[in-house]
Amino acid sequence: MLEAFAELSTPLVADACVRGDVPLRAAPPGIGSVVPGRRIAGRALPTRHYGSVDVFLEAFGRAGQGDVLVIDNGGRLDEACVGDLAVLEAEAAGLAGLVVWGLHRDTPELVEIGLPVFSYGSYPPGPVRLDEREPEVLAAARFGPHLVSGDDVVFGDDDGVLFVAAEHVEEVLATAHQIRLTEREQARRIRAGETLRRQTAFDEYLARRAADPSYTFRWHLRRIGGAIEE
Repeated sequence: MLEAFAELSTPLVADACVRGDVPLRAAPPGIGSVVPGRRIAGRALPTRHYGSVDVFLEAFGRAGQGDVLVIDNGGRLDEACVGDLAVLEAEAAGLAGLVVWGLHRDTPELVEIGLPVFSYGSYPPGPVRLDEREPEVLAAARFGPHLVSGDDVVFGDDDGVLFVAAEHVEEVLATAHQIRLTEREQARRIRAGETLRRQTAFDEYLARRAADPSYTFRWHLRRIGGAIEE
């Protein structure tokens, strides 16, 4: 999956979801990689954190090679729920990375380990609570407004994290590649002196919009084969 994502980005995947009417499910703003430049792509391995690392160890027993551990810690900013030992164990279990709806700690050690970890940031204290587990603890993880399950694929880079239903991934990635090629060609032409306004027939768009206020720039781009907004 990471190889298929290699030439793409989360903005391209997001635009492809919009173009294909695939639900756009992005992690909340602020979720980023501990080490800038790290990328992840893999099947979601969901888990919910209740104050103890045992739930992660249990999830690792179910992991497939290249899975991404998706940790639901409720977006809490009063504790770090994952550190170096959990990440080392994730690496030993063959995971491709971790995405945390919450905070991490042991940052220097995580940098040294090198396995991609995405979170809101670092915080020294770990959990001091131990809450009652829900039945869905290993079946689905909440991440912002979204519910993530093993039927989803996770994509992450410096722009953030996306969740895409596995049944749509092939279609979404193919569309993302098409958008990438279109945008790269548009960028090349701008550098060569052909403005984006000229490429997108912007004057024509303004004239059409004046005659028909319902005519949007997005529809105009689709009609002429351009790519900026999606």
